[in-house]
Amino acid sequence: MRPSRDLRLCVLLLLFSASILLPTARAQQETEEEEEFSYSLDAENGPAHWGKIKEEWSACGKGNMQSPIDLASPRVSLVRGLGYLNHTYVPANATIVNRGHDIMLKFERDAGSVSIGGTPYFLRQLHWHSPTEHSINGRRYDMELHMFHESAEGKAAVIGVFYEIGAHDAFLHKLEPYLEMIADRKDREEKMGMMDPRGARGKASVYYRYVGSLTTPPCTEGVIWTIVKRVRPVSFIHLNLISGTHAS
Repeated sequence: MRPSRDLRLCVLLLLFSASILLPTARAQQETEEEEEFSYSLDAENGPAHWGKIKEEWSACGKGNMQSPIDLASPRVSLVRGLGYLNHTYVPANATIVNRGHDIMLKFERDAGSVSIGGTPYFLRQLHWHSPTEHSINGRRYDMELHMFHESAEGKAAVIGVFYEIGAHDAFLHKLEPYLEMIADRKDREEKMGMMDPRGARGKASVYYRYVGSLTTPPCTEGVIWTIVKRVRPVSFIHLNLISGTHAS
């Protein structure tokens, strides 16, 4: 995760009309070559240097719409009456992967979609960061889920969900045995069988919306971000399993 930048666009609280004319990224997921970059601020290949490592990563250093950001109250506009996020997620076979910089749950076939401005964005994978990458008025929470989607045209959209230490989370409990299998084993994958992503989505009657970028190289811009305002609970056990199984 890189330090937050100041975006040249408005962050919307509550719901948003996707008809605004902003660039939308091709759904170019994070690079799988984690060895080529580091999250250490002092490293030669750390966040401050990502944009210089490869030409195709130049947006990491020169982009004007980079994520994550701080969702600060003075930058937020309120939009009402545009309805809830329309999810149509369905169970699908999944594999859990320790990618080194995070834990990813990838779906092997159609796992449903979310509709944004009338366009369906299909769920491809989930991954978690600890602590959160985004912040609200300067506050970072204990963990952040990213639900990565792409449209039929290859455009990217991500739903972010915050967690803070509290009660047991039923969806994370289902992942517990698989998290234990991949702990401290980078590139380890485990088949999980059918997983229902509806358990991960949370309630999203109020959320933040902005157009930013991927948070790891190549830092592609034009990603539609939706950050759910309601914070979910995570137990110490599950947080430690997720944050302790990868190099954050």
